[in-house]
Amino acid sequence: MKYAFIGREAARHSIARLCRVMAVSRSGYYGWRDRGPGRRSADDKRLLSHIRDLHTKSRQAYGALKTWRVLRAQGVAGGKHRIARLRRQHGIEAKRKRRFRNAVTHQLSLPPAPDLLQRRFGVALPNRVWAGDITYVPTRAGWLYLAVLLDLHSRRVVGWAMADRITRELTRNALDMAIEHRRPGPGLVHHSDQGSQYTAKDYRDRLAALGIAASMSRKGNPRDNAVVESFFSSLKNELTHHRSFTSQDQARIEIFDYIEIFYNRQRAHATLQYISPVEYEKQSNGA
Repeated sequence: MKYAFIGREAARHSIARLCRVMAVSRSGYYGWRDRGPGRRSADDKRLLSHIRDLHTKSRQAYGALKTWRVLRAQGVAGGKHRIARLRRQHGIEAKRKRRFRNAVTHQLSLPPAPDLLQRRFGVALPNRVWAGDITYVPTRAGWLYLAVLLDLHSRRVVGWAMADRITRELTRNALDMAIEHRRPGPGLVHHSDQGSQYTAKDYRDRLAALGIAASMSRKGNPRDNAVVESFFSSLKNELTHHRSFTSQDQARIEIFDYIEIFYNRQRAHATLQYISPVEYEKQSNGA
């Protein structure tokens, strides 16, 4: 810590010179010195309590920078370097080990729809663009497949479905959930990759019957569907990479809890000014 170094060297060098070399103000150093070790220790203890509480509530998902930003948004005082130091000293680390890689193959069954988004993922209103994809979760009883639809306005998961096989019913069930819960009006765009579940005639006919325009990313370009890729990365890093599910039912329960309780209603999102998707929608509706 810069102030502690200045305090140790003050007997051999002038305070003004030390502060200049360390790029800190003299008033800042004197304020630190006058607070004394007891006050600093109490402040660290208070801040550490907030850090640990957020670490638990975030399911150990946040790194030091995001912890600092979320606490600052909550009105908790503490510099980012101080928060990083306290996390490091007390062994508080995010459970992030691997990047997500989508294992779903892109096999066309019908010609793909054009890419209507062109990576423009910022959407001003809800129910204007939904983005979907499929991923898998390993369990001791075999793979569990998850299909989701996210509203790009709030990043909220508006539809999801799980099954032990990748079928057209899997994506259809996720779509039906989203339609039932959101009741979108005309003008909605449905964005996905070129997987056969999305290019299937019955799925495309369902979209057309609902007045929903189909949009598809280019083949082999996951960044064209980056928001859903980011969601899957969060799911893997914050839940499934660190769990060994004994059964598919256990995985279903944990994934349901992650999506509906944590991700949609509690998880702070950097793109949403560090509030949850549900809270963001509430604020947007009240604007």
